[in-house]
Amino acid sequence: MLIGYRRSSTSEQVAGYDAQEVQLLAAGCTRLFGEMTSSVSQRDELCAAIEFSRDGDVLVVADLSRLARSISDLCSITERLEAKGVTLKIFAMNLDTSTATGKLLLNLMGSFSQFEREIMLERQRNGVAKAKAEGRYRGRAPTARRQSGRVAELHATGKGASAIAAEIGISRSSVYRILSLGQTA
Repeated sequence: MLIGYRRSSTSEQVAGYDAQEVQLLAAGCTRLFGEMTSSVSQRDELCAAIEFSRDGDVLVVADLSRLARSISDLCSITERLEAKGVTLKIFAMNLDTSTATGKLLLNLMGSFSQFEREIMLERQRNGVAKAKAEGRYRGRAPTARRQSGRVAELHATGKGASAIAAEIGISRSSVYRILSLGQTA
């Protein structure tokens, strides 16, 4: 059985998430698992996909970056799959771990991907440090606090924190924080 797994880091990346679904279905995946969460968060659907898989199945992903965040994470995932007799197929690399060459290439590409990510983060840190030194860096704007006016409006109509959070798309704790600090505009 071909089991597809798709992931995007945020809910704003819907187009990429949907594109992964199209690829997985076109490949013949009969069962799909997917989630919109950061790779550093708990990935319950990935765990569910691995748990669901059986000996002889193939876990299919569109891209290595959708599966693992580091080489150690990749090794952990592939060890869990191998223990169950499940192979891995990655579209973007035309890679299949059912062969020795596929396993070698997976480890090499995983190492390159981790290196690329670390270089990108290093450049980002350097850019932030430079901007701070020049007085141009203000940090990320608090997204929930921008909604303080809307929170106040909804609270005034008698809505509870859970209903407000669901309607606006912020966490319930952010609603409580805005209301307790009186940060209504």
